[in-house]
Amino acid sequence: MYKSIKNNILSIPVFGILYLFTSVIVILSIISAHLNLRKILFAVVFFWSETVFLLMGKKLKIIGREHLEKNKKYIILANHGSLFDITAMMAFYPGVAWFGKEYLLKVPVFGHVLKMTGYIPMKTANVKNTKEMLNQLVQKSSGSSIGMFPEGTRTLDGQIHKFHKGFIYLMRSSGLDLLPVTLNGLYDLKPKTRFAINFSAKVEVVIHPPIKNEDIANKDENEIIEIVRNTIVSAYKVKN
Repeated sequence: MYKSIKNNILSIPVFGILYLFTSVIVILSIISAHLNLRKILFAVVFFWSETVFLLMGKKLKIIGREHLEKNKKYIILANHGSLFDITAMMAFYPGVAWFGKEYLLKVPVFGHVLKMTGYIPMKTANVKNTKEMLNQLVQKSSGSSIGMFPEGTRTLDGQIHKFHKGFIYLMRSSGLDLLPVTLNGLYDLKPKTRFAINFSAKVEVVIHPPIKNEDIANKDENEIIEIVRNTIVSAYKVKN
């Protein structure tokens, strides 16, 4: 009970600091984007993502950086448990175009950072609109890596749920390899169902070896989903 009260009290000023800090980053991002300074924009986003966790008293542990090939582009796929999932992903790969739920663009200040990084919102869940959005993402990414959460929305119970097949269409349209990523501790840090930040949560990113496009291109959709989901689940730490 004491821990819960403490987290609730501390979360209010921390969120205030996070939004103020992010507002400054948005201004710097807008200037960088306006001047077409892409590398500086990515550097600003990288600084923002690492600092966000530091402001919460967290040191984000990143495992598997050696699996990233310099200048290689991927479709980055991860489990989805928290608003801070995208922040964690940008901490190791700031130059990524995102595809996901429209609600994230409505989050105060944070939504502006997503706009700066090429976020494509999915407004509806029907197949027609999903394919239209994916086509936009392929075109708008302009050779960037693409980030997606195959579950489609944040988990409500901390478990990794069913993966949707939209990323398979994107994989076949773009020819990019898949990069599975497991996010640990983010649900514990700040799930969808809780206002307060859990300041004792341990946060971790596990980057798996890429799954080559040519190795799975001829497999059916269920097989591809199983391969990707099993890879992500293999490193997932469920809090007892």
